[in-house]
Amino acid sequence: MLDVRRLRLLRELSYRGTIAAVAEALTFTPSAVSQQLAALEREAGVALLERTGRRVTLTPAGAALVRHAEAVLERLEQAAAELATARTGLAGTIRIGAFPTATRTILPAALAALGRDHPRLEPMVDEIDPAEVAPRLRAGDLDAALVHEYDFVPAATDLALDTEPLLDEPMYLASDRAGDSLAGRREAPWIVSKPGTLCYEMTVRACQAAGFSPRIRHHIDDFAAVLAMVSAGQGVALVPELGAADPPGNVRLTELPTRRRTQVAFRRGAAAHPALAAFTRALRSSLPRSPE
Repeated sequence: MLDVRRLRLLRELSYRGTIAAVAEALTFTPSAVSQQLAALEREAGVALLERTGRRVTLTPAGAALVRHAEAVLERLEQAAAELATARTGLAGTIRIGAFPTATRTILPAALAALGRDHPRLEPMVDEIDPAEVAPRLRAGDLDAALVHEYDFVPAATDLALDTEPLLDEPMYLASDRAGDSLAGRREAPWIVSKPGTLCYEMTVRACQAAGFSPRIRHHIDDFAAVLAMVSAGQGVALVPELGAADPPGNVRLTELPTRRRTQVAFRRGAAAHPALAAFTRALRSSLPRSPE
């Protein structure tokens, strides 16, 4: 019989590519991960891994087993959800990841509604960039997360996760003049998020689509701070509708065709868990407008 915990390690290796990365993500030692994967190979009776330097690749048998592992882990999530529905009342901790704008605009009202309806549920929020969500969900560090994607930066496919749409919003060019355009700001200094974030990639790709690379001057993640910097003449920026509420009086917002879409993400098979379903309902009740 194949050990589920070892299947989870193999699945994580398929995403991360190295024993060291799996060990760091799941708080194991590299030797412990290697031992568990070797034990899984013995259980399977066939080679699952090929080692090339520091990287490890899956054999065809290993890749096939990962596909089955995804299905097994999904069914276990479904089983946990079904068992939870048999219990009386919702109680316990729900660990939530959220990007900064959602933490400021959507989550407070959603958590208040969740607390009124289910006072024995204890939400715990961890502010996190969407680019970091998938491994945290797979590892079980989070139960649900608010994530987003942009037209120029679609979400990466992750077979271990499911998402439900929440909000579709426009992006704006924040500058000192009305009716502005991206192409008209090719020489302007730009204010962008930190490299490695989806917001950073979105701004760079949107500018490249307009025919130029942005001259980046400032790296700032908080959109309220970004608008304050635009107001101070420090550059121009792209901001989503949620982040553009109450801009300074001298900041002009020009709507762009680029969109940002916000979803709630969870491990595949877990959507029916009553705590996650209650959280999703609370989110929908707290949206500033209905999703398109």
